[in-house]
Amino acid sequence: MSIATRLAVTLLAAPLVLAGCAGSSDDAGASSAPADAAPCPTTPVEVVVSVDQWGDVVRDLGGACAKVTTLLASSSVDPHDYEPSPADAAKFAGAQLVVVNGGHYDEWAAKLAAGSAPEAPIVDAVLLSGGEAGHDHDHDEAGHDHDHAAEGNPHVWYSPTAVTGVADAVTSKLTELAPDAADYFAERRGAWTESMKPYDAAIAAIKQGATGKTYAATESVFDDMAAALGLRNGTPQGYQTASSNEADPSPADLDAFLTVLRDKQVDVLIYNTQTEGSVPEQIRQTAESAGVPVVEVTETVAPGTDSFEAWQVAQLTSLAKALGVAV
Repeated sequence: MSIATRLAVTLLAAPLVLAGCAGSSDDAGASSAPADAAPCPTTPVEVVVSVDQWGDVVRDLGGACAKVTTLLASSSVDPHDYEPSPADAAKFAGAQLVVVNGGHYDEWAAKLAAGSAPEAPIVDAVLLSGGEAGHDHDHDEAGHDHDHAAEGNPHVWYSPTAVTGVADAVTSKLTELAPDAADYFAERRGAWTESMKPYDAAIAAIKQGATGKTYAATESVFDDMAAALGLRNGTPQGYQTASSNEADPSPADLDAFLTVLRDKQVDVLIYNTQTEGSVPEQIRQTAESAGVPVVEVTETVAPGTDSFEAWQVAQLTSLAKALGVAV
């Protein structure tokens, strides 16, 4: 999944199969306001969000003053490969605000917005984080592979600064679009900040107690958070590049990764549970055999999770335990 950058790696030419990515639009639709949302003093803003990692945040910020439609809102379709339908384009038709992850993650959403809601402002999480805009791979010259690794990590919902930046941008745009609800949106933003305190506290605790410790990862999905926590990435570079480009690692790159684990050169293995295949499973088994703790993460909001904050805190708590840090 990237919904993690999908790790299309294989030991014997067997491609990885994503167990889950962001869900298809058949599962999505206009969401109701959060249960604690006060009545809206004006007409709600029509908002379309590409993926559920940001949909939850936007719903909390908009409350009853935002009618939010999240296109990919479960875990069965990889946003990288998603082929939007005419029905998806229709959902953008009335959008007053569009929120996308950006980069090469959900390029289809930006294209739909440009065609169906050209006047709607777009909040792009990757651009807000200082990353590059997505590229239209259809226009690449024949025979030229696209280097996703050079574009940077698109999984910016794992960047604490990006999360705050998106929250600020969404609140600002909602206020511009519905000025009569300015006080309402300010209150929602304050309440969201309060709800994120356990997330902020977990990050601070791990950063204080584990800065300089090392990790390896089957995919790059958690890298921005790891950097924010002060962890050092011990994943072999060749493997990182292959993973980012959705390519098979060379036998030498895979062996280098397994050696890192066997020799306990890292403190933890970050394992994306939403990818399956012989290679990630071999990596996990090697870590477990060597006594390297395995910390599970997901690319999409975990099923049954109440909020973005709860999803993130659960993973941070698991990481803290593996690193011997109290949160």
